[in-house]
Amino acid sequence: MSKLYKKTYIIAEVGVNHNGDPAIAKELIKQAKASGADCVKFQTFKASQIVTKTSPKAKYQLEVTEKSESQYEMLKKLELDFKDYKMLIDYCDEINIDFLSTPYNLEDLIFLEELNVDSYKIASGQLTELPFLKEVAKRKKTILLSTGMGTLANVFDAVEAIRSEGNDDIIVLQCTTNYPSKIEEANILAMNTIKEACGVRVGYSDHVTNNYACYASVALGAEVVEKHFTLDKNMEGPDHTCSLTPSEFAELVDGIRNIEMSLGSKVKRPSQIEMENSLGMKRGMVIIQEIEAGTILTAKHIGFKRPLKGLPINMLDQIIGKEISKSMSIDEALDYDCIVW
Repeated sequence: MSKLYKKTYIIAEVGVNHNGDPAIAKELIKQAKASGADCVKFQTFKASQIVTKTSPKAKYQLEVTEKSESQYEMLKKLELDFKDYKMLIDYCDEINIDFLSTPYNLEDLIFLEELNVDSYKIASGQLTELPFLKEVAKRKKTILLSTGMGTLANVFDAVEAIRSEGNDDIIVLQCTTNYPSKIEEANILAMNTIKEACGVRVGYSDHVTNNYACYASVALGAEVVEKHFTLDKNMEGPDHTCSLTPSEFAELVDGIRNIEMSLGSKVKRPSQIEMENSLGMKRGMVIIQEIEAGTILTAKHIGFKRPLKGLPINMLDQIIGKEISKSMSIDEALDYDCIVW
């Protein structure tokens, strides 16, 4: 992953949308690359290490998966074997797309370190797990930190915990933890509040069904945008319904790239094409009634008409009361040679 981005860094969040199948995971990488993503993100975990066997599902999970199974049973089906990750990373390298994953505990972190990953994504649920954040920070890698369910104070504490280990390579993502979330819950303006309060680079992790919040975040300065990615929204699993298909993700990327082009710079100046158009669009001073040489100019002699020729209109006060040096006809432009100075 690049440390500094010249354009918005777009992450296709595969998460668990591979349904535990490495072949599906590989196809998701392929399609993410084809859709224009810069990075594909996974989740590295063992269900037994992150949830009790009797833990209930989250509300959104109950709405899209089998209600009778526990969260453990659901997550167990969504694990990738650790041996699969080397293959997936090698494939990412082969097709030139960045690999990223979320570790959930020290075992996952050590495993990913052995694979020589260059960055880590921290899930919103771990925002307040400061001891774990410090462990990740010790690896001196880029950390992308999601902030769903958190307050500004939580974010500040998390950032300071990471910095306490000598790691300031942090990108904080505004996020709403609901799948899908409502657009009115996106709260994109909080992204720049975090930037100012914590002195960090910022981005946005999106769970809204449309792309408007992503576009707003880019317009407001997001360096990173993350969105869930699936091959088919009808597949079994907790996150498919709130994910984008390859064609939808390509539309997101295209929208972001167009927004980037529209932003330009902070300098207000005419573009080259505006300079070319100005002759036909701006007006100059012209004579609106025939006058003889020696006539003293008054306002009734002068009009403003396209194209831009002769003296600028802003010189009107300077030429009123001046003598005309030659006879002039209607629509003839006033220039320096017309005036007795």
